[in-house]
Amino acid sequence: MLSPYKLAMSSTTERMCCTECQQFISDDGDTHIHRHKFVRDPKGLRIFLRKMLHRRDLPHTNSLTSYEKSTLESIRNWEPTKQKRALLCGVTYNKQKYKLKGTNNDVISMRELLMSRFHFPSSSIRILAEMGSHPHPSKRNIQEALRWLVKDNQKGDSLVFYFSGHGLRQPDFFDDELDGFDETICPLDFRTAGMIIDNEINDTIVRPLKTGVKLHAIIDSCHSGTILDLPNVYSTKEDRWLDNHPPSGANKGTSGGHAISISACEDNQLAADTSAFSESGRQMEGAMTYTFKKALMEMTETRVTYASLLDSMHRDILAAKRKCFSLRGLFHRERLQEPQLSSSKVFDINDPFEL
Repeated sequence: MLSPYKLAMSSTTERMCCTECQQFISDDGDTHIHRHKFVRDPKGLRIFLRKMLHRRDLPHTNSLTSYEKSTLESIRNWEPTKQKRALLCGVTYNKQKYKLKGTNNDVISMRELLMSRFHFPSSSIRILAEMGSHPHPSKRNIQEALRWLVKDNQKGDSLVFYFSGHGLRQPDFFDDELDGFDETICPLDFRTAGMIIDNEINDTIVRPLKTGVKLHAIIDSCHSGTILDLPNVYSTKEDRWLDNHPPSGANKGTSGGHAISISACEDNQLAADTSAFSESGRQMEGAMTYTFKKALMEMTETRVTYASLLDSMHRDILAAKRKCFSLRGLFHRERLQEPQLSSSKVFDINDPFEL
């Protein structure tokens, strides 16, 4: 395989081209590429090559040698390097009566986990939060960032959407929900701009997923069980996948990719923001986020599966409830917070968990 910028363009001459400025390069190609901060982008290169084949000063493919044809064909079919991209949203609702104290800590924890355990580059992680210089998690900013997350997704991509904040429910008027309620996430400005409902999230980040792309949504909020509206929900009690297809018959699947959601609780449950897991007893964090990270960091020497991850999270939340008064007070009103797994397609939950 030739390097991404060297192509045999005729039987007598080896030409070089730059995908940054779309110009042919002189013999001093390395200097040119360095000056343009050349990025080896296979997808952009394929598009560029197709354009080049229609230029009048280049021979038509029929006049190329068999070697040149095979070279061009191999580059057209070149599999892109696996790309990782993540969107992390933490909403504290600062200066409001329903303020959450642990969401900033949640975002910091998730960023550290993605970088240390799953090798996400820091440049591929976008954060919306009420801290530092990060853009605020307003409705408009979250909507724009969700589109960014799946933009131009291609085979081999691993995408992550993380949300820590309030979640609510509202009546479903389109017969899309088995329980009659749409689930929502609450942006910082949800009182004025409105909530983001599961139908919109599905349309934005589930439907566009192409074959070979995997999306994991990790949602730490109340009523978040089916927040992505995925058609399959796993029941740990029955040890099987349950059908969650909408009664309306609407398509809630992908465009060939795989979407998986791990939520803090079932649709009719509440999720805790607590200090129960802090050694000092003061640092607030989401119970789901803490137990999710703890399970993955403790099982570094063992094979982590979706099943073992859910089991570990459940055990840690149950143990925290027994010792923490605030969690007991929360859960007497609703059933114990039970992490929920849903998916765009049925798969073996004993498969390894990887982002």
